[in-house]
Amino acid sequence: MHKEERLPQNAKEGILFMLIISLISVNTIAPIIMGMERGFSIEVYLDTLKIVPLMWGIVIILVRFVAGPLVGKILPKFIEKTDGFNARILMNTFFNVTVLSIILTIVGSWVGAREISIEPIQISFSAGLGILG
Repeated sequence: MHKEERLPQNAKEGILFMLIISLISVNTIAPIIMGMERGFSIEVYLDTLKIVPLMWGIVIILVRFVAGPLVGKILPKFIEKTDGFNARILMNTFFNVTVLSIILTIVGSWVGAREISIEPIQISFSAGLGILG
């Protein structure tokens, strides 16, 4: 089988790639969400930076131990061995983003509120049913 040169080639490159992508994601998404909730200002951004290291760690753990294995099981149901690189990357990205979005909607609420409660799950579930119904 053809070895893909565009992907990380070993564990060291994979870890570096994951660290860079997760840092960019957390440093982009968290400030946008906080800005939309509390207004966009330097103070809000600096406040967000206090949460970024914790969220960064959570994202890395979720990617490695939850989304990665889950997507690894789902992906073969949607792609064939003959599918090309672009199709594989598209489906992999789609499923990873979907899984992480669902989980981080809840976990991010817990981190932001500094408490674990059932409320983010109820809100997410009822919002999902509202879209479906």
